[in-house]
Amino acid sequence: MEGVIGVLKLTIKKGTNLAICDWTRGTSDPYVIATLDHQKTKTTVVKENSNPVWDCDLTMIIKDPKALITLTVHDKDTFSDDDIMGVTHIDLNPYIECMEKRRDFRDLQAGTKLETIQPDEHNNLVEESHIIWNKDVIIQDMVLRLKNAETGEIEVRIEITPIENHRLILQDEVPVEDE
Repeated sequence: MEGVIGVLKLTIKKGTNLAICDWTRGTSDPYVIATLDHQKTKTTVVKENSNPVWDCDLTMIIKDPKALITLTVHDKDTFSDDDIMGVTHIDLNPYIECMEKRRDFRDLQAGTKLETIQPDEHNNLVEESHIIWNKDVIIQDMVLRLKNAETGEIEVRIEITPIENHRLILQDEVPVEDE
């Protein structure tokens, strides 16, 4: 697993108040596509529902600490291209910072809050959210507002399992060469 920083398990829990794309039925057939670097994975389609429950686990690997996770909600169409219902992003930076410090957290109890993330102009959080340490896994539950959408939010859980013996070289660090 050369160059892998961690394993990402993304649970797409549910959508709330998603846009209506099929006006004849007054509903949509939503699914979510998650992308990270060149990886792409998706949930199942929930038929005729503007408040879908997916409870779907998507797994990807993290190589680039600056990469964004992009979540795009689509409406499945039978006879035409699927409609985009909205998009949101998750910045990996807060998790990478926690992973760099994780050697300091080994003795912490499960459920310890590592960081509190407030909604701001750089994230799509609906409300305050916490990054939690849970038995060598970094977890965050969050509700994200969809951008480029009339309406809608999605609830997700992110879990990152750091790869043992991986050490990030931060920009301001100079690698030490063996003599």
